[in-house]
Amino acid sequence: MTTVRPGLALIRFFSLLAGIVLLVFGMTSCADPNAHADAMAKPAGLQRDEVAAGPFVLTTFVRITRPDLPLTIYIEGDGLAWLSRTEPSDDPTPHKALGLSLAVVDPGANVVYLARPCQFTARSDNPNCDVVYWTSKRYGEEVVTAMNQAVTHYAARTPGQPINLIGYSGGGALAMLIAARRNDLASLRTIAGNLDQAEVNRLHQVSAMPDSLNAIDVARQLNRIPQIHFSGADDTTVPPEIALRYAAAASGNCTRARIVAGMSHESDWAGQWAALLQEVPHCGP
Repeated sequence: MTTVRPGLALIRFFSLLAGIVLLVFGMTSCADPNAHADAMAKPAGLQRDEVAAGPFVLTTFVRITRPDLPLTIYIEGDGLAWLSRTEPSDDPTPHKALGLSLAVVDPGANVVYLARPCQFTARSDNPNCDVVYWTSKRYGEEVVTAMNQAVTHYAARTPGQPINLIGYSGGGALAMLIAARRNDLASLRTIAGNLDQAEVNRLHQVSAMPDSLNAIDVARQLNRIPQIHFSGADDTTVPPEIALRYAAAASGNCTRARIVAGMSHESDWAGQWAALLQEVPHCGP
């Protein structure tokens, strides 16, 4: 498969767009999260959409202009899942949609952003939402199945084209779990990905999640798919050793863990993303 890289002018344009994203963060992230998301997405031509998937109605942002080219799908992180170590939020919608900020910077013709169950969608339109779906079951079977259905829904709009899956934080875990159920993927990328939720919970001394699946358990199954897992050197939420553990579990020569200096879990990944996207996953040395 031939990889087409955007020209220098296009890269510069989307680097400028990343700056706009950061400005929007500062202006709207403390106000209405939906307005924040809309304001970020609009300049990039990403249109708000919804898709019924399993028991959920998922909010998405979509730009598909060339059905004859590959599709890139971004998956949001856990959002505002918890108010404290012991108190869950009553609405997991992220106030800063970091996964969406990455999709906005992507210059590809076909880009889809998937919010997680119960994020951005009105509770009246999502009556099956329950706190378990952003706490103990946030990587559970129902969630993975629903998110995979959403991927299939948008894949139908680029028929026969390969898919690049990208996940931020907990969205990275879901990207791996979804990938294990598909045979149409060209590549996988995660940013600060929670690729071993059991180990992350152990490090933070919080409760285990027996009702959730664990991405590291499918690492060997996915080890022939080219993939890069980006971690911030200063990330204390999902430290770099998690991606290194995942890469070791995968073995083979298609999985790479890449540590990015000066970055923490919620750093300006969007500002780095135009450059990081140029690192194309591949198999080999």
